[in-house]
Amino acid sequence: MHAYNLARPGQLNLAPILSAQSPTIDLHLPAYDASTRNFLQAISDFNSRAIAEINQRREAHATETTRLAERAQGMEKETNQCKIKEIELIGVLEREREETKEAESSVNALRRQVASQREAVAALDADIEQYRARVANLRKERERERKTLAMHAVPISAELRACERAWGCVIEGVGPDQLLIRYSLKGGESSRSTHEVSFVLDVSSSSSYKVLTSTPLLPTLPMLLDQLNESRDVFTFIKCVRQAYVKLFS
Repeated sequence: MHAYNLARPGQLNLAPILSAQSPTIDLHLPAYDASTRNFLQAISDFNSRAIAEINQRREAHATETTRLAERAQGMEKETNQCKIKEIELIGVLEREREETKEAESSVNALRRQVASQREAVAALDADIEQYRARVANLRKERERERKTLAMHAVPISAELRACERAWGCVIEGVGPDQLLIRYSLKGGESSRSTHEVSFVLDVSSSSSYKVLTSTPLLPTLPMLLDQLNESRDVFTFIKCVRQAYVKLFS
């Protein structure tokens, strides 16, 4: 507020004023007017400053209110996002719990399977050991049988060679219960050429013998085979086949 000066009048003496011909009292109106104007101006300035201050504070308050409202909205938005993330995390945790339970269940099942497999492997190992022992025993028995057969084969081989010389053929084993009989025959008395003939006889069946192959073909072989199945005499069959081949080439 601007300062203003109000001139204080001196003490009024009424005696001289009343003794004058035209009594007047000096009211100092110009000074009063100036003082009044200064007072009113001071009030106007104060009012203007007060209004400006109020407007400034109102604007600052509005700005602060807007800022706080925006901040509150931002915080509310962040809070909502955090709630959404929290819900999502809760869902993830629930799924992880379920997956953990399933994984534990699978692990337990696998452990049971492994234990069962180990028991099965242990049983198989025991069976393998038993089989190994059996195989070892069978090998020993086979070795004994082989030695026994080798002992018996010496005279049999001699008898077989004698038979081959007598029958003019070679007999070989070519498969289980299959005999290959080979002949070397001359073409005739005046021919020096020889013919190699052979056939494979299957003796696996006790009821009927079979000729699997013959080289070359012998027309009378089916009839001779029928005679063999009736007589069951293999040695006679071999001799008859040789004689039939001799007649074929003569």
